[in-house]
Amino acid sequence: MSNRKTISLDFLKPVLELEYQIQQLSKVANTSKLQIDQELKSFQVELGVLKKDIFSSLTPLQRLHLVRQADRPTTLDYIPHLMDQWIEVHGDRAGGDDSAMVTGIGRFKGKTVVFIGHQRGKDTKDNVIRNFGMASPGGYRKALRLMQHANRFNFPIFTFIDTPGAWAGIEAEQLGQGEAIAVNLREMFSFNVPIICTVLGEGGSGGALGIGIGDKILMLEYAVYTVATPEACAAILWKDSKKSLEAAEALKITSADLQLLGIIDDVIEEPIGGSQSNSICAANILKNKLDYELNNLMNLSSDERKEMRYNKFRKMGTFYEVL
Repeated sequence: MSNRKTISLDFLKPVLELEYQIQQLSKVANTSKLQIDQELKSFQVELGVLKKDIFSSLTPLQRLHLVRQADRPTTLDYIPHLMDQWIEVHGDRAGGDDSAMVTGIGRFKGKTVVFIGHQRGKDTKDNVIRNFGMASPGGYRKALRLMQHANRFNFPIFTFIDTPGAWAGIEAEQLGQGEAIAVNLREMFSFNVPIICTVLGEGGSGGALGIGIGDKILMLEYAVYTVATPEACAAILWKDSKKSLEAAEALKITSADLQLLGIIDDVIEEPIGGSQSNSICAANILKNKLDYELNNLMNLSSDERKEMRYNKFRKMGTFYEVL
């Protein structure tokens, strides 16, 4: 997977400093006759313990900052490791081809599947082309076109969510952003084929929901899924975006919180340090989970899957009033 420029986060500085020391010691060991194997092993053990301590106690806002890192694997980073063969399919058949939404057909464990996912950029130039992973109405219509194709030919659908939200520009509204997302929601409830949705990084608002209706909703361990970004929530509620820490806590955006609330079905473990620390390992874990869930879903009839899908979302938002 591609190496991309990344910005250091404050809570990761102890890890980066220790990694730098290990790197320097390794250089010394390679260029001199000094026997420092024991020191290197000691530092590596210390690094493992430090990572485990830090990543087991991340706050919701720290998780959000982690998944926004430029070196976090994207949809197109995962696809070559998930699919035995694959081809990207372009265009919404209405004159557009939104680069923030990628779609295609591939072979997954001997089965033909359709994949759809948000695509962030790898650097500033690429982010401009990809519109920072914020899809336009054409992107959601392209996704719908591929999903309809999958339903027609009985191909399972994998969607990969990684967006701060749908594009909110004036042109997006003029082109029918709300309508495009709403149609996707309606149609995804009606499809006969298995649908598995996975939140890879940031799942933001309606932009995430536009490809987020499925039989199984999965989340990577450090991913976040939210109705609005903590910064936007803080600005709306308290007129102060600096209160994003409090907003992130209140929004319940982490995978553990969302599983407890019944919004998602399962959490997919990531390597310590996040999927960006070992992207191939992360892809293999995801591949095994998708295979397991798909096999289970294919044992159900289409009517059973649709009823399960409907009931899953119908139960969301249930609350009990305590008198």
